[in-house]
Amino acid sequence: MEGEVPAGAPPQFLIHDEGDSVAVAVTALEPGRVEGAVLKSGRRCEFEILRPVPLGHKFAVTELTKGADVIKYGVRVAVATKDIAIGEYVHVENVRSARWQNSVA
Repeated sequence: MEGEVPAGAPPQFLIHDEGDSVAVAVTALEPGRVEGAVLKSGRRCEFEILRPVPLGHKFAVTELTKGADVIKYGVRVAVATKDIAIGEYVHVENVRSARWQNSVA
């Protein structure tokens, strides 16, 4: 669940824009509470991670239903191929790139 965290804690993840549906791990994340920030606004937030997320990989910061657009950098980068919960690892098993397709098969 999202919440505010102290400004002094080093971020464990970054969200590029307020409207993004995913965050990027800036360190390897283990299940449990993680703290990070939104780059554009500087807003600090926290989420509960459901499974490990490797450095540089993404996790959901909004509920994504099958067929929903995955937003990163304020743009559509992928499409969810199944329902994705907040805090769930976002990777090839639950999304497809938006670069080469217009919809989920």
